[in-house]
Amino acid sequence: MPSASLPLGSAPAALARWCDDQPRRAALACVPLLALLCWLSFFLGLGDLGLMDKTEALFVEVARQMLERGDWVVPWWNGEHFFDYPVWGYWMVALAFRCFGLAAGVARLPVALAASTVVVAVFLLLQALAPPAEAASRRLGRGLLAAAVLATSPGWIGWGRSATTDMFLSSAITLALVGFLLADRLPEASRWSRLGRVLLPLFCGIAVLAKGPVGVLLPGLVIVAFLALQGGWARWWRPGRLLAMLLLFLGVCLPWYVAAARAEGMAFVGGFLGFSNLQRFTSVLYDHPGPPWFYLPWLLLLLLPWSLYLPVAIAAALPQLRRRPAGSDPTALPGQPLPLFLLLWLGLMVAFFSAAATKLPGYILPALPAGSLLVALHWLPLAPQGAVAPAGRGMRWSGWCNAGLLALLAAAAVVAPRWAADDPAFPGFAAALAASGLPLRLGLLLALAALALVLLLRRPGGGRWLWLPDLLGFLALLPLVIAPLAPLLDRERQLPLRQLAALASQQARPDEPLWVLGTKRYSMVFYTGAPAAFVSGRGRIAERLREDPASLGLTPASRSVRIFGDRPDLEELELPPARVERLGRRGEQELWRVQRQDLQP
Repeated sequence: MPSASLPLGSAPAALARWCDDQPRRAALACVPLLALLCWLSFFLGLGDLGLMDKTEALFVEVARQMLERGDWVVPWWNGEHFFDYPVWGYWMVALAFRCFGLAAGVARLPVALAASTVVVAVFLLLQALAPPAEAASRRLGRGLLAAAVLATSPGWIGWGRSATTDMFLSSAITLALVGFLLADRLPEASRWSRLGRVLLPLFCGIAVLAKGPVGVLLPGLVIVAFLALQGGWARWWRPGRLLAMLLLFLGVCLPWYVAAARAEGMAFVGGFLGFSNLQRFTSVLYDHPGPPWFYLPWLLLLLLPWSLYLPVAIAAALPQLRRRPAGSDPTALPGQPLPLFLLLWLGLMVAFFSAAATKLPGYILPALPAGSLLVALHWLPLAPQGAVAPAGRGMRWSGWCNAGLLALLAAAAVVAPRWAADDPAFPGFAAALAASGLPLRLGLLLALAALALVLLLRRPGGGRWLWLPDLLGFLALLPLVIAPLAPLLDRERQLPLRQLAALASQQARPDEPLWVLGTKRYSMVFYTGAPAAFVSGRGRIAERLREDPASLGLTPASRSVRIFGDRPDLEELELPPARVERLGRRGEQELWRVQRQDLQP
């Protein structure tokens, strides 16, 4: 077979022949490769780092309280109803806790599985949409490349290891859109198409359970825009089929909404639909504003290094922004309009969240699978003749930018301990990081990848292989740098907090509340298993003492308060030293007991 059928070029010609001669065995061989890829990206050392403040710790505590209370309808956090998000993510984490116990790694297991499911779905999608007569080596190679691009993107790795709602929403939206592509682009009687008609409403319903109406609005925008440009409305206008899909969608998401509304009435409607959805879009919540271009640099960062090739891939897809010629068969070349669909997917996700007033980096996560697929398909397009995208001037410029960026990051890695020394809350972290040798290891791996890119760019035909140094380099980073970094971070930054949380629980007196001063370390609620009041300073404490002492956990019987915080924040309270009982200290974090009367304004 021609050597160009593999993404690796001419080197593994024997492997290419074996793949084409034994396509079933070659497909089975992809299973352990995908498993290894997902294990490195999402599962290796998953529990080595304690819960991160503040979003992850808050999210996980809601799931813990759901399990503890046995209330699977109304979310609770810190003694109050919590309607910021629907329940899908809480259900998944609470079920993991029930099966495997309370632990940080267990809390992250559902998001790791969700991220892995999308990686596998990307691989399978490209198998289904490949030209019928395409060589197995090229078809499988393309799928593995696309899966690897997504699995090694920093954003997908980061949120695939963080127990928050972002990955649940993003994975559900992605799987719904994968379902649409299978149903729309393949013969209606095929197994893939039938599966797609189930996946689309099923995962739209799950997305609505994960984040709210946006879970069906976003995939709906992409699908409507695609059909408007490509045609094909008649294929979907089957009243009986649409009714079945609608019933499946409503059967997944509607029962919880009805149950929550019946249980809490207008508190749920106003708190969830009003505050957490409409106001999040129209108003800045939780002090998270951003300019209209907020997500452009974040898209670059969350997809690095692959985002450096994204402009070239987008430019190649732009000519497809035109209607499909009338009368053409949408299933003749099922993958042909895929770049257009991905372009709409990427662009509409970025545009929608850019229009919202509240902005956070994790919101853009649903766009990452589209960007990853665009980049992978630019190297190995879905073409019946098995062509490989030429390494033109744009690709070469992207490659040089890639090499330069990796070289700069390698230099930055060497001086990373000096930057870490600027954090007064963790004064020993910089020395521990330097002693570990991890910055030098990181710098070496990045420098080797940059050198390999330079060698490829100087070699005729090397542009086709530019993905290889990035892929190998980032796969090496996961076990050699990221995995050993997690326990170091935990020991220096998270373990002191857990130790003081345990001490706070041991030292608790009847009617004695716990206050968390300064930084909102929500993980204290999880690790103590009890409510806490979050306070910001002496002035705010005095105001709340006058207006609502109960909001600080105080009762008429309360005589003292436990206060946790960083030492500088605690000292700013200006309490008489002789009246402060210092219960414990770990680094710059301390736990005090203070008499209530000393806090009165």
